[in-house]
Amino acid sequence: MKLFKVISFILFIAMLSFVVSAQAADRRLTLPVKSALDSSIAQKALLDVPIYMKGQKHPPVTNISQEFKSNKRTNGFNKSDERACEIAFISAVVALQKRALKEGANAVIDIYSITKDVVYEDPENYSCLAGNVVVNVALKGKVATKK
Repeated sequence: MKLFKVISFILFIAMLSFVVSAQAADRRLTLPVKSALDSSIAQKALLDVPIYMKGQKHPPVTNISQEFKSNKRTNGFNKSDERACEIAFISAVVALQKRALKEGANAVIDIYSITKDVVYEDPENYSCLAGNVVVNVALKGKVATKK
């Protein structure tokens, strides 16, 4: 019985090493914000809080907050990198929208990607990290009140 436990433990460590090395094979993608916002996922999930990427024009605002971060992950199983990134991006946007409502604001402005401490600012695209197992999108943005 002890031999079985030892072999099981060794197999567990080997599998854990495989997962860690699989996540090391991350691919950094830049994908269009518009495609994600036009997706069926977005139509069902997004709140009635407008969002504006950094560099994108927005209406005049007041009560601009500090930056808030939203870091969302999803699994990549049976999904293309693009689809999994879309899901993670929409989840991150919804979290920022919820933060805006919690803070009494009605918009999120100056949104940009920050993944593994790499800043990506683009009014038309976002950055996504797609691994073999996990897909990650991290966003920062400021909540504000539209006039």
